[in-house]
Amino acid sequence: MEENQVQGGGDRAGVSTRSVEIAVALILFGVGALVVYDSYRLGSKWGTDGPQSGYFPFYIGLLICIASFVTMTQAIRNPSLAGKPFVLWGPFKRVLTVLVPAVIYVLAVKFVGLYIASAIYIAVFMVWLGGYSWWKSVVVGFVINALFFLMFEVWFKVPLFKGVLNPLGFLGY
Repeated sequence: MEENQVQGGGDRAGVSTRSVEIAVALILFGVGALVVYDSYRLGSKWGTDGPQSGYFPFYIGLLICIASFVTMTQAIRNPSLAGKPFVLWGPFKRVLTVLVPAVIYVLAVKFVGLYIASAIYIAVFMVWLGGYSWWKSVVVGFVINALFFLMFEVWFKVPLFKGVLNPLGFLGY
């Protein structure tokens, strides 16, 4: 059996659980070290009037570093994690079918705003993953976001982000 095949499944394995745990532990250790460094720079001691501004963040960063070190040590010392796949490519592709459009949606919000991007996002997902017809998907996406627009902008008077291009600017909101 090939090294990148999982027994009985035939689905190609991705990265090992051990590699992912070590990588995440190193990233979190870096974040914790940054918090410790910046908290120390701000003042992480006890002053005459109580704790300085970096006192509590310093210890939180220190706890993050310690937890990351323990996680990394456990991952290195556990050889059974080396052969265990973190995720198989088949399920990972299914995750990406939702993750990639979600990232595109977040980027679209920046330019066309929450309402237009959400209407497109709902319509595309209904067609792509739900198998609905285009006209039903467009109607549902439009109606849902028109209701949200009425609810937030008109009734609650809470303006939501309309994007850099502001395609709804003609409505006066």
